Amino acid sequence: MAAKTTTHDFTGSVVLVTGGGSGIGAAITRAFLDAGATVAVTGRRREQLEQVLEGHPAERTAALPADVSDGAQVRGLVADVLERFGRLDVVVSNAAGFAVGEITEVDDDDWAAMRATNVDGFFHLAKAALPHLADAGGNLVAVSSVSGDRGDWGQSTYNATKAAVTNFVRSLALDWGGRGVRLNVVAPAFTLTELTEPMVTDADSLEPFTNRIALGRPGIPDDVAPAVLWLASDAAHYVSGAVLPVDGGTSASTGQPHA
Repeated sequence: MAAKTTTHDFTGSVVLVTGGGSGIGAAITRAFLDAGATVAVTGRRREQLEQVLEGHPAERTAALPADVSDGAQVRGLVADVLERFGRLDVVVSNAAGFAVGEITEVDDDDWAAMRATNVDGFFHLAKAALPHLADAGGNLVAVSSVSGDRGDWGQSTYNATKAAVTNFVRSLALDWGGRGVRLNVVAPAFTLTELTEPMVTDADSLEPFTNRIALGRPGIPDDVAPAVLWLASDAAHYVSGAVLPVDGGTSASTGQPHA
């Protein structure tokens, strides 16, 4: 099922999207480009970033590989965007890692790597970008998860990192609102991406997920992108510190199985 198109106009706006080489980040990048924005996209693999930007004017795009877990690289990334385009209006913090298993099964290296991307990466990005967003009267949208607001079996470490991102945004919305910066969260639930593909190899493995989704199907990246654009747009000018579930109704449930 294709997502409905958005009509928000971002002509003249400069947007930075992290983790934009695939999945939700790629859909967000393309949606901003289709809405007229100039978009810098970052991730670890240049080839993927360039593929996402294909077909869009070179003067409105930049593929800037970086590791968001490295503060120096993030500071350099933000500086590069400003040097190329002169301003920064919207930042989308989307880069994320995932480790599954009970806490006794997640080794120290996996925990450190996921925390470095999900939590430290957000910290570095917000610290580097917020002063420039204040200059532009801009905003930041973080892609967190419904898993950041409640628990899941076998995902305690992942959920902890997403809870950190969600509450980071809420608190920063308070700190920076007086400087004209809005910060918000989109919280997807189970979404079909390269990351989740190994979890749903057939209809039987997909059923436990769809059983909990009010709309009866898993999300796709193009379901999430319009929500990000709305939060970043002038239409949401009085929305800050919000957590917007984009989950097909997953979080409406008490957790009981479908009858």
